[in-house]
Amino acid sequence: MTLIKKRLAASIAMAAATAVVATTAQAEISDDEVRIGYLADMSGTYRDLAGPGGLTALEMAVADFGGSVNGAPIVVFSADDRNSADVGANTVREWIDQRNVDMVAGLVASSVTIAVTKVLAENDRLGLVSGSAASSVTNEHCTPNHIHWVYDTYPLANGTAKAVVEQGGDTWFLLTADYAFGHALEADVTRVVEANGGEIVGGVRHPFPTSDFSSYILQAQGSGAKIVGLANAGADTVNAITTASQFGITQSGQQLAGLLIFLNDVHALGLEATQNLLLTTGWYWDMDEQSWEWAQRYFDEVGRMPTMVQAGIYSSTMHYLKAVEAAGTDEAQAVREQMASEPINDFFARNGRIREDGRMVHDMYLAQVKTPEASTGEWDLYEILSTIPAEEAYRPLSESQCSLVQN
Repeated sequence: MTLIKKRLAASIAMAAATAVVATTAQAEISDDEVRIGYLADMSGTYRDLAGPGGLTALEMAVADFGGSVNGAPIVVFSADDRNSADVGANTVREWIDQRNVDMVAGLVASSVTIAVTKVLAENDRLGLVSGSAASSVTNEHCTPNHIHWVYDTYPLANGTAKAVVEQGGDTWFLLTADYAFGHALEADVTRVVEANGGEIVGGVRHPFPTSDFSSYILQAQGSGAKIVGLANAGADTVNAITTASQFGITQSGQQLAGLLIFLNDVHALGLEATQNLLLTTGWYWDMDEQSWEWAQRYFDEVGRMPTMVQAGIYSSTMHYLKAVEAAGTDEAQAVREQMASEPINDFFARNGRIREDGRMVHDMYLAQVKTPEASTGEWDLYEILSTIPAEEAYRPLSESQCSLVQN
């Protein structure tokens, strides 16, 4: 055989092998489609922090990836969970049974998330949790079938509560949303306040959601605490801060500590009402050039700057799609293993990695809301004060109750 013939034969063999690999990879994508369900509060208390804007972020990731994985189209479904665990769980069951959905994204209210992740585990599908805050999602409620991406109550307490106590705010009254997220945040804040020499002098839990905070704010005023900690989120936080302002909380010498504040909350309330408020965030649109560039693209689509949750939805979706491509399959455990094998350093996450408990740890940030005089524009709302390194921000695995962790 001549050299030319040998090379030709080798080329044909290589092409044939490549075709087999490509065919096999596509064959391992179930239904020849990658099917993603986006589940979130689309119309209620948490609409603005995730909601339709989170769906847009997910769709941006799909478009940026090219719309397909190894030749298999990416198909997106979406639904409003109405902040109901039953609605969320039933929606996901229907998606799996009728539409063979591979991955569920969004997942905001922690009660919904905990119910949905049980369904995902029963059916061996994957969930990427971007909106929920309860640290229990990857602690006592961990499963092999979900990853918690953006933030949780542990770093929120480590950042905001610790900073406030160090500045002299050593007596606290906690106003807590009465469900899984609020309970987790209350517990984590109590731990941090007491560990740093402070004291919880009182507290009250309010129904979720709540529109009238009058009686709760009166109890906070009567407690005499220096700090009124708001262990709630979304419209509940906005309503609580608005009521506190009406009742003259800050004028009477007490200080509010928003323990989970989103960019849209500060924007809605205005800098006059929120200036100098300390908060912990997983991301901010103007923290560096990479973040700014993506946020500008998002702004062009939506007309407002993204929250950390919406940015996290894009980041987690992109990491998922890359893992499906690399693994050559959308099978949940293979994709999770591939996702965990790759570090996350993108416009959203710095020093990110996925631990065995499903927690994606990454740097978090202590921020302060700017004064009206310091702000240079409508969305110029935060000053980043310090970085909380990934390994310090989240619950140590040595303290984990997750069944997946070998202590």
